[in-house]
Amino acid sequence: MGKQLHDNICEERIFSSIFNKHSKDLHNFLYYKFGELLNPKDKVQEAFIKLWQNCAKISPDKAKSFVFTTANNLMLNEAAHQKVVLKHQQTKPKMYTNENPEFLMQETEYNDKLQKALANLTEAQRVAFMMNRVEGKRFKEIAELLDISTKAVEKRIYGALKKLREDIKEL
Repeated sequence: MGKQLHDNICEERIFSSIFNKHSKDLHNFLYYKFGELLNPKDKVQEAFIKLWQNCAKISPDKAKSFVFTTANNLMLNEAAHQKVVLKHQQTKPKMYTNENPEFLMQETEYNDKLQKALANLTEAQRVAFMMNRVEGKRFKEIAELLDISTKAVEKRIYGALKKLREDIKEL
């Protein structure tokens, strides 16, 4: 035979009475056990929301046990989450590289040489070279953009490469 009417906590009157009877005690229990930092008021509300969502499955005599267990588990989950957050905050990002100082110095020097060598190119060579090597454009695209022949683009880029090799070796 089905449940009797007074065993159904889905009825608003019964649910309200359970809430009014146990919410303050539940809040105090959570507050004393875990403190204010983990928001015991929110956990009380969440526990009663879960009770309402499962009201058809839970009888009134089991409601107190359900909300206390649920709220306690919510607080334990929140405490575990806060530990992970704290551990993550304490992890310091790596502020070093595996390259040795000599390599870093050589890299900086090479970069300076490259910038000087690029500055020594003619404007036509530099534009064609940068469009090809930096922007990844093909010779034909560069020729259309600059309104010159493909052979002229080739000559400018190969001339730029030759001049760059010479300037970088020289420096």
